[in-house]
Amino acid sequence: MISTPLQTSAQLLPKIEPLIRNSLKFVFTFLVVYALGRALVLPLLKRLLTQRGFDETVANLTQKIIGVIWLFAATAVAFTIAGFGNFLTAFATLSGAIALAVGLASQNLLSNFVAGIFILKDRPFEIGDWVEWSDKAGTVEDIDLRVTRVRTFNNKRITVPNSELADSAVTNVVAHDNLREAVTFGIGYDDDIAEATTSILEVADQHEQILDEPTPEVRVTELADSYVGLEARIWVEDPTHADFSAVRSEFVTAVKERFDAMGITIPYPQRQLSGGFTIMDDAQLVKSANPSDD
Repeated sequence: MISTPLQTSAQLLPKIEPLIRNSLKFVFTFLVVYALGRALVLPLLKRLLTQRGFDETVANLTQKIIGVIWLFAATAVAFTIAGFGNFLTAFATLSGAIALAVGLASQNLLSNFVAGIFILKDRPFEIGDWVEWSDKAGTVEDIDLRVTRVRTFNNKRITVPNSELADSAVTNVVAHDNLREAVTFGIGYDDDIAEATTSILEVADQHEQILDEPTPEVRVTELADSYVGLEARIWVEDPTHADFSAVRSEFVTAVKERFDAMGITIPYPQRQLSGGFTIMDDAQLVKSANPSDD
């Protein structure tokens, strides 16, 4: 007897109906659990971290980790509710084997991960800090367990492996509240050092962003070939790189204008050549070019 398509469908329906029902349970449970985590758990976690005084770096990283854990938890709960227990066990075993293989093949990633943990623990810098390392510099935008993202001052992004930062000397330029800048001005040997020093200090006193405390200072630091070096030391409160560069530029410009007004020279390197030269006529040139004719 030949079965019709309708009869075949009627025979298959009781077999696939449990699978369809369990699949719908899986999808529904996963969406509900995942949505609860995104809507309730993660915002609540962020609020708790903020209330306890954790900085933005730790808060963001904790949210990312909990988000991934919640994703796996939603998947596990959905498998359990849907009755896919055997599949869940097989999935866990496979995941463990894959994790072991990936771990053995990704030693650099693991070293970056460990370095990221030490960076978060030691806190040599935080999000928003102005840092310098090797020949690079920028503002920290994000710290992850594998990489740190830094925005350079010409608006480029550098993705730096954490192991590079952990193994290098990193300068946190804004680690303290105030930042000192030293600027050297050269004056002529005939100029009055005391008068130039007073002019520099007056310019520093008139600039709104240069602090009065610590007090600006001027020291004679160099007796060069063509000038006397006066090093001005000024302090700026909690500056960004842009603010700091602007203050330095304005300060140098104002000192130059003050020196010009007071007749204080800013020498530039000069070289004096000594010696002599001889003018020869055509016959002498020919003779010097052919000395064997003598």
